[in-house]
Amino acid sequence: MRRPLQTALLVLTGIGLLRVALFTDLYLRYVKEGMRPLLIASGVLLILLGVADAVAYGRRRGRDDHTDHGGGHDHGHHHSGASRAAWLLFLPALSLLLYAPPALGAYTASREPTKAITHQDDFDPLPATSPLPITLSDFIRRVQQDHTLAIKDRTVRMTGFVTSGKRGGGWYLTRIVISCCAADAQSVTVRIYGATAPAADTWVAVTGTWHPGGALGTGSAPAALDARAVEKVAKPANSYTDALPLASTR
Repeated sequence: MRRPLQTALLVLTGIGLLRVALFTDLYLRYVKEGMRPLLIASGVLLILLGVADAVAYGRRRGRDDHTDHGGGHDHGHHHSGASRAAWLLFLPALSLLLYAPPALGAYTASREPTKAITHQDDFDPLPATSPLPITLSDFIRRVQQDHTLAIKDRTVRMTGFVTSGKRGGGWYLTRIVISCCAADAQSVTVRIYGATAPAADTWVAVTGTWHPGGALGTGSAPAALDARAVEKVAKPANSYTDALPLASTR
């Protein structure tokens, strides 16, 4: 790769990182919120490295031109044309500046492993609020691990995006959760019955009660909900968390 091309790639990548991490919330499509300072620092470092490299290259070219002046030496054979693969490295850098790939959604959720729900022995009493705001993970934990059966007949409200069922009989309310970045994404899903499925990737709030099956409070109980209401909600800026329900858009 030609030296000027290397320099330009460093600077463009640095500017792209600063754009998504410093001036927008687009970085949340790729990494956790806590990674923002590291992205900003990386962007600044890449720009400084690019500028330093450009200055060093310019000084060396100046010395070479002075040495070779009138000497007839040709150093052109040291600079082979930049390979096609090298030029392709510009595409990710330019994408940060011109086009940010969308956040992961239904397509990814249908292919990523299901996130393991952590085990819990003791559960606090559920608030008397109805409908009860609850995360997908907490709902699954209550259904499959809470021996007090506190979730039985309770009306709950959860939010997530829509994914289609592989077989008939329902669709899924889904959240994608990441530990560090989008590369380690895992999905949390609750099957929905009793309501027509909105379009895939639509963010919705679903209100309903546990869909009976198996033995409540054990692993045989399905993580499923009989829906009474489905409302469209705004997509959260940080969509890679299993958070409490969002406000309705209407």
